[in-house]
Amino acid sequence: MAEGTNKRPLGVMIVGWLYIAVGVGGFAAHFTALRGLDVWREGIPIELTELLAFISGLFLLRGRNWSRWLALAWIAFHVILSAFHARLELAVHCASCAIIAWVLFRPQAARYFERAPAPSEAS
Repeated sequence: MAEGTNKRPLGVMIVGWLYIAVGVGGFAAHFTALRGLDVWREGIPIELTELLAFISGLFLLRGRNWSRWLALAWIAFHVILSAFHARLELAVHCASCAIIAWVLFRPQAARYFERAPAPSEAS
């Protein structure tokens, strides 16, 4: 692949770094609250969702196609969870889901993810 032919779209970079920040921040914030939770029933699943956000963001920046599907699944999961909370929270998660889906699946992003080198091709 010629250098510069697979430039990362700005939107993908923003979403990737946002997921990394949410993953790290959420992991740290929830980690301190683990003492008050049933660790196996609540704590571990919460921390795993934060870890998935981090992984998704990291691999979005690396151009892995599966990571955009993970990112979309992660925010869709939060839409479902927020359906049981305040309407404003549901609205914010729905809007976030729509924006993230648009950013990660528009044609410019699709080209970026299609051309990402496989791990064996990376130098």
